[in-house]
Amino acid sequence: MTVRHTASSPLSLPDSPPGGGPLSSAFSVYGFEFRLAGTSEQAIAGIASDFAYFQAPESVAGSPLPFVLELNEGAPSYEGLPVCDASAYTPRNVVYRAHGQRLLDYGGRGLGTLDESARRFSMTSEDADLVYEAAYLFLLSRIGEHLDAQRLHRLHALAMSFRGRSILVLLPMGGGKSTLGAELLKHPDTRILSDDSPIIARDASALAYPLRLGLLKGREGEIPPEYVRLIQRMEFGPKFLVDYSYFASRVTAEAQPGLLLLGHRTLSATPRLEPAPYRAAMRAMLPNLIVGLGLFQGLEFVLGRSYREIWSKLGIGLSRLRNAHALARHSHCYDFHMGRDLGANAAAVIALAEKTFAAQP
Repeated sequence: MTVRHTASSPLSLPDSPPGGGPLSSAFSVYGFEFRLAGTSEQAIAGIASDFAYFQAPESVAGSPLPFVLELNEGAPSYEGLPVCDASAYTPRNVVYRAHGQRLLDYGGRGLGTLDESARRFSMTSEDADLVYEAAYLFLLSRIGEHLDAQRLHRLHALAMSFRGRSILVLLPMGGGKSTLGAELLKHPDTRILSDDSPIIARDASALAYPLRLGLLKGREGEIPPEYVRLIQRMEFGPKFLVDYSYFASRVTAEAQPGLLLLGHRTLSATPRLEPAPYRAAMRAMLPNLIVGLGLFQGLEFVLGRSYREIWSKLGIGLSRLRNAHALARHSHCYDFHMGRDLGANAAAVIALAEKTFAAQP
């Protein structure tokens, strides 16, 4: 699969949508095309940085009308909105449906509008971090839906590549995926696919989805400050992010099946790796790929649909199961008991990769 991107190119501003300011250049994520507009320079810059790998120099020929994300800073206006009852409640917002649109109220702090027919999502708040996070989560949701339709499915895991073979490490949120990835990148033969959600294809290959790196508090000083930004998240508090430009030269587009490591945190000083059977791998992928826990699924954008649409999602579940089965069958599976020594954890993974892949043609 070809990915078009120009990671080092500056954003061009060729057109102007009604009332939304100039449009950014196009971004194409495996065929899902979008553009950015609006007055929130901070939010727009953040999204453009996150998706820089997928920046396209021009609109992709033959693609559908791109989604436009209009991101504005200012007090949200509730004047003239339809009077109706909420259709869904989420920890982040309350969702209303009226006149073919979905209205997302973020507790009075921000207001989002999704117009499917116009392929437009607008978000307004005086809090630039809220505008950015709402736009980022919307994109994760919509891109995930687009990928599912192509039978490409996200896996909640760290994904590295070693000499063309994937190293996938399954760990829960906060388990240290990004930290381990940063340690593995110190080895000259490693490349990164994604620190959180690689895409698994039908043949069990892993495709790149490099957005940004998250840092554990206290480690932000290890990265040059020009690549680090701090955001205040709606639910989980502050987080340091490392811009894509910092690790752009180490990204690889695709890797063939290799190691599937089922991660476990321990209090041991040193790590250990033990072969894991197929059933253990499938059990670990049930939440991380088939159900998709740890991946933003965007329930506020799908709740309230018809039973027919919900029933159609069963086919996606079966497709995810198929990809999980292929990945488990074509990978070398291990239980990875991680120790307290971060460098030793990375060294153990590299040693296993060298031993495993040296024995393969």
